[in-house]
Amino acid sequence: MNLTRVALIAAVVACAWAAWSWRPVRDNHEPIRALIISSALARFDDAIVVLGDSIVEASTLPRSLCGHAIVNAGIGGATTASNLPAILARSLGGKRAALVVVSLGTNDALMPHSPEQFSSNYRALLTELTALTPRRAVAAITLPEAGLEGTPKPGSALIDSYNAVLPKLAQEAGATFIALPAMPEHHTLDGVHLNAVGYEVWDKAILRGIESALCK
Repeated sequence: MNLTRVALIAAVVACAWAAWSWRPVRDNHEPIRALIISSALARFDDAIVVLGDSIVEASTLPRSLCGHAIVNAGIGGATTASNLPAILARSLGGKRAALVVVSLGTNDALMPHSPEQFSSNYRALLTELTALTPRRAVAAITLPEAGLEGTPKPGSALIDSYNAVLPKLAQEAGATFIALPAMPEHHTLDGVHLNAVGYEVWDKAILRGIESALCK
């Protein structure tokens, strides 16, 4: 075998190795989270489900409220276009939830979805959830915290525009709207994800909303 052929074979092998080593890595977070959510929901009937993104996923809400188990169904990276009702339907396995709380919007703003697209997606999501629960609640979106480097942050103006339409969307769907009080300074880890101070405010607001929608 002459040197030219050896060099050609080596080049082909190198290209093949480069193509293999740089192939995209599949993100397994969503299916793993869906499996965990299914496992949790299999243990309870008539559960309260909190559906949302990484802010929900990282929360530590209590295990139950007013006689219903609370199941954290947050999936990091989720948006209003993430087909969460289908994931929840599979996880419920034919059962119905006592209440589904929806907390989404931060990742929509990062994409960014226009307020019109956000409203359309959210309206469709709430409609799909009617087959899975008799009660729904819509949570306001936390605003990004300025002055912190790291995680890409959505624009506050776009989040404000989303928050402005959420009460109307909730009213149209017959859902409870959960407002959030003003956050204190230094309530995030990176400008987006809540720290202990932020979760103290967020958790209380979500629990008050659940009580209003289901417990009274």
